[in-house]
This record gives sequence, C-alpha cells and structure tokens, in this order.
Amino acid sequence: MPDVQEFKRIVCQEVDRLAGELIAVSDHLFQHPELGHEEFESVALLRETLARHGIPSEAGVAGLPTAFQADLVGLAPRPRIAILGEYDALPEVGHGCGHNIIGTSAVGAAIALRAVIADLPGSAVLFGTPCEESTAEGAGGKIPMVEQGLFDEVDASIMMHPNTQNIMSVSPSLAARGFDMEFFGRPAHAAAEPHKGINALDAVIQTFNSVNALRQHLKPDVRIHGVITYGGGAVNVVPAYATCRFRVRSMSAGYRDEVVDKVLRAAEAAAQATGATFKYKEYAHPYDNFLPNQALNDVFKANLEALGVPMEEKPREEGRGSTDYGSVSQRMPASCAALAIAGPGVRGHSSEFAEATTTEVGHQALLNAAKSMAMAVVDLIADPALLDAAKAEWAKAMAAFGEMGG
Repeated sequence: MPDVQEFKRIVCQEVDRLAGELIAVSDHLFQHPELGHEEFESVALLRETLARHGIPSEAGVAGLPTAFQADLVGLAPRPRIAILGEYDALPEVGHGCGHNIIGTSAVGAAIALRAVIADLPGSAVLFGTPCEESTAEGAGGKIPMVEQGLFDEVDASIMMHPNTQNIMSVSPSLAARGFDMEFFGRPAHAAAEPHKGINALDAVIQTFNSVNALRQHLKPDVRIHGVITYGGGAVNVVPAYATCRFRVRSMSAGYRDEVVDKVLRAAEAAAQATGATFKYKEYAHPYDNFLPNQALNDVFKANLEALGVPMEEKPREEGRGSTDYGSVSQRMPASCAALAIAGPGVRGHSSEFAEATTTEVGHQALLNAAKSMAMAVVDLIADPALLDAAKAEWAKAMAAFGEMGG
C-alpha cells in the first residue's frame, strides 16, 4: 500500500514551495477579471503555470474555447479523480465570487500531485470549467463537458469555493433554468396617437405582475427572479420592443420545469392581452441539483482539519443557490469545500468579496485548498474503501432523488 502520509507531506511541501507563484496567479486573475466564455487570458495563465511545471494541457475541450483538461497519469487509469477549477468573473464586481482562487487552487493541487502521482495506483485529471456564473450567454460550462463524456471515466470529483465560513457543502442546490424574453409591439406617438400603438413594455410589466400573482401557488422552495433588460428608448414613443430575463429555480428539476411552463404561459398571455407578439430563448444550460456526498466530504474535511482549518458543522444562514456542478454530482460522487476568505459581514458577489481574495486570509484559503484537494486525491486513490463508500452513498442518493422527481 502506498505511504499515504509521506505522499501527503510531499504534496503539502510542493504547495508551500509554489505559494508565491500561486498567490501571484490568483491576484493577477483578480486584477484582470473576464466574463464567462471570455476567459482567454485567464486560461492562458493557468495553462502556462501548469506547463512550467511539466504538466501539458488541452484547451478547447467539449467544444468550449475556454475549457481545458490536464491529465495526471499514475500506475493505473482508474480510479480517476477529477479536480475542478473555475475562473469566470461577474460584471462590474469582477471576482466577487472568488473564482480566481478556485481556478488557481485547482492548478496548485494538480502541480502538487505531479510529485507523487507516478507512485499511486490511479490517476487524476484537472478540468478547467468556464462560465459557471449565470450572467453570460451559454452559462454552465460543466454541463456540455458532462454531456460530451469528459466525466465518463471519472470516479469522483472535488473542488473548493470561497465563502465566509469553513464548511463542507452539505445541502442540495437548486435546479435552475434561465430565459430571455422578447416582446414586439408597434410604435406610435405616445400623446398624439397612443391608440395606434402596441406597447411591448406593457406586456413585460404584465408578465411580471402575472408571475408575482403565481408565487402564492408555488412550493416554498421555488425562486423566480427577473429583470427588465430593455423597456423603450423615449418616453413619448410607445415602446415597440421590450425585453426581460427570468431565472426559475427549485429543489426538483421536474418541478422547476413545471414552473417554467407556468412562467412562459404568463408571458404568452401578457402578449395576447396587449396585442404584442412574444418569443423566448434559454440563455443558459439547465442547471441540475447538486447532490452532496457525505463520505467524500468526510475525506476532504479530514484533510482540511489536518492542516489546522477549523471546520464548522452547519451554515450560519440557510439559503441555496444553483451551480452547474450539479450536473457533475449526478454522474458521480462530488464534494465541494467552502473556505472562509472574509467575515460574515462581507456579501458574496460584491466588490468587497473580490478584494478579500487578495488578503492574507484569502491567500491562506487558496493554499489550504490546494493542499487539501491534493491530499484528498491521495486518500481516494490509495484506499479503495473510501471511494467504495462514496459510490454506495451516491447510488442510494440518486435512487431517492429519482423517486422525488429530480
């Protein structure tokens, strides 16, 4: 059996050796944020960092220009553990979700593993996954990567995410879909000839009113949120064109789809009521629910605690978002560690959170993440019982999830 403790010592030593370089990479990504599917400079920097340490990578996998893959081949092709990195930023606030740390820590873990992988009875793969944030067209980069088979030969996956507390992801996320809606009316002088116009903005407003009336008849886990993206150009012209964007979320993908049908019918009815015409398109891939895996979490958590990271058992606040990692978690056991880079008063998706990625606390979270992910991969490859337990739990969870209409 491999000397697990010695291998863990080596990967931690590697991360310490790389610390200055990894911090510089993360801070550079902070200073040069790129939106989803536009992360060309970010990907180039991450791949150049891998290459400097003898790890080749392939860009453009799954037909996504800013997705990449780097394989670390050990003594056997399986088990094969995936480490996932993200690196897209948000409009206006830059890396307000801390993806600069996610991508860099994944690269750091891969470089550290290179020092021991040749002596491990398995393999690892780093996937660079673009456009996790649902703000860009075609959001959800992990989803086409799953659909095109990149995860078919993977036994488990791990990643980290910056947070305001140290905790393993223990709750399912919300399944989500997103739509852009367009309404087409007819322009007219708003004072002299309003009766000759068809007000597309009225159709948008009526859609919002109908959706708000719908809320009282939905299950409490449902979230529907929207924005008007265009409402007209001049106050004295009847708006002939108006647009809005909606995101629909639910604990169940099946029920999410039922709610989507209701929202689209509300929009169609609003168009008919105002005389406008209506069309829509889905602007993001459908996000599945994330299924946490306690057995995998335990392996990840034990390594974080071995590094002296104080892990908390429960989230301070209840609340769920959505992630394209959900699609990965429904193919294999998956785990995500949330590591604090700021105190609870700092909001995610804010410029303050982005700034926190460059602090001493943020830098330490980056290094702890790289070390613990590399250590967890060593555990999962070296001890088949750990992976067997994670797979058994996953199979049971998927069966129960299917019964609930997930």
